[in-house]
Amino acid sequence: MVVLSTAVSKRQGTVFNNDCGRRWRFACGSALLLLASLCVAQANDEVDALLQRIDAPHGIVFEIVEGDESALEELLPVVRSSIKRIRARFPQTEFAVVSHGREEFALQTAYQSEYAQIHQQVRSLVAEDVPVHVCETHASWYAVSAEDFPEYVDVAPTGPGQIQLYLDMDYELIVIQPSN
Repeated sequence: MVVLSTAVSKRQGTVFNNDCGRRWRFACGSALLLLASLCVAQANDEVDALLQRIDAPHGIVFEIVEGDESALEELLPVVRSSIKRIRARFPQTEFAVVSHGREEFALQTAYQSEYAQIHQQVRSLVAEDVPVHVCETHASWYAVSAEDFPEYVDVAPTGPGQIQLYLDMDYELIVIQPSN
């Protein structure tokens, strides 16, 4: 009887722990979704605030760090729209994009067909003098080398280091995240 009650107690503890864990994961997931929507609003607010200024920024570096390879499908149009809005007000502003999450892998040469729209958007940005950088260090963690990216994608030694170089040149940072 003691063995049976111990097994039942352990099972009840597991059910209780699973239920608490499920509630905790739900609460954390909800908080993360709220945080992501706040970050998108914050990025939009940053662009709006920038447009209200009298003095033009020297440059803007857009940072993208996502866990989804296809994230650039949603985020590059946001970058392009932001650039268009800022250029309309401050035409001399320079821009750059640094991608250093899993989304950077969509930019590999091997995925030019699968992610053709993303590659076209990057080529279009580069043609407008907006360099697009990916992180070589992050790529190397997944056995992806600089040679695996096309010539129109600049492979920086590190994404954070590339961002810091821009900040050192008086660029301002805008973090771009998905809307959901």
